[in-house]
Amino acid sequence: MLRKGSIAASLFWLTVGWLVVALVTTGFLLTDLYSRALDTTLTQTLDFHVESLAGALLETGDPRDPDIQLADPRFERPRSGWYWIIRDIDGDMVNLSTSVVGIDLPAVGAAADALGRSTEIINDPFGTQLRMVERTVTLAQQSYRITVSGNLTEILELVDDFRGQAFIVLGAVGAMLAVMSAIVARIAMRPISRLSEAIEAVREGDSAEVSGTYPTELAPLAEEVNELMRSNTQIIERARNQVGNLAHGLKTPIAVLRNEARNRKGALADIVSSETDKMSTMVSTYLERARLAARTSVIGKKADATMVMLRLTRVMRKIHPDVTIAFQRPDASLHWFRGDEADLEEMAGNLLDNACKWSKGQVGVRLSSERGAKGTQLLMRIDDNGPGLSEEDAQKVLRRGVRLDEKTPGTGLGLDIVKELVDVYGGSLELKRSALGGLLVELRLPTARLGGLARPNAT
Repeated sequence: MLRKGSIAASLFWLTVGWLVVALVTTGFLLTDLYSRALDTTLTQTLDFHVESLAGALLETGDPRDPDIQLADPRFERPRSGWYWIIRDIDGDMVNLSTSVVGIDLPAVGAAADALGRSTEIINDPFGTQLRMVERTVTLAQQSYRITVSGNLTEILELVDDFRGQAFIVLGAVGAMLAVMSAIVARIAMRPISRLSEAIEAVREGDSAEVSGTYPTELAPLAEEVNELMRSNTQIIERARNQVGNLAHGLKTPIAVLRNEARNRKGALADIVSSETDKMSTMVSTYLERARLAARTSVIGKKADATMVMLRLTRVMRKIHPDVTIAFQRPDASLHWFRGDEADLEEMAGNLLDNACKWSKGQVGVRLSSERGAKGTQLLMRIDDNGPGLSEEDAQKVLRRGVRLDEKTPGTGLGLDIVKELVDVYGGSLELKRSALGGLLVELRLPTARLGGLARPNAT
């Protein structure tokens, strides 16, 4: 099947368009050539009959002799369109064929050619189109005009029949050529499809690089893609190292300033201490972002979300033995997460741990696939029966370091780390009211093809 907008479809329709123009033109050219050939044959036949009548006239010496006849039986059938007439110089008919009944066949008005022959096309009284040929013969000092006509309508009907048959044959040939064009287009595009599948395999994590043998036109493209990925990896690694080196290089001067400020009293010391704390927080923040960006920029990673959640629920049941965690295990067709498994564990672990901390003993976990504007996404729902959050509080807790309850253990960075990872992967994080009465967290992440690995039956 040729998809709309594809190169194969464009080639196919371009070929079909050209075939239609070429075959229609060929049909009309063949019809014209056939028409000319039949008309030429008719003219030559009429010339032969004129010569035959001229010979009989010269042989008998009398233009009124009844022995002057033509062997063609069509000249004996009335209204056949095949007529002959011998006229004298005054235009009076002196002899004629049996077929000339009830008609007045006019003389040819066209000028004679180099051979003394005149030709013209007229219509007889019965609507039949005629090709007329006329020649002047001199007998005993007397000139006579011999006129012979043939049925041109029959020729035109033959041409029409030929045109119809020609277009049927050319249409069949065109259909076969169009099918062949579609097959050739698909075969010619197969290397592009293989290259696309190879690139997708890299993106999905099934291969480390674009592999395979490709035609001369595509081989450089495959190599350039591999080189681009290698260059991208190197750039990311260098950027991460530079950010890390810068952050680590600033840690020591910041620590020295902080210690000096703590050992001194006064407004300046307080300002230096406050600002160094801010600088330290910013350094830690950007170190963490560089670490996340470096981890999530590696192409080709994927993880089984079901297996990750099975491990996390087992761990959380041990950490929070007073909380019942209900995990509705999905079927084997669930799409995998396209990204690093450690990142998925960090996101899901933070969300599940928060749900357990704030719940009143009941937490639900569900995994499913959802198709939306960004394609198929992995949808993780974690809800609890805790106090929940208002819309305003839901926005606040996603800010870095914000904590609504200082009594609950933690740094306040968990949800912000989750949000940071979600943004890097192009996913989404939403906080809603749960049907259990508490908070419902909906996490949407990109998916990869199924890994094809057997999953254990443990829950």
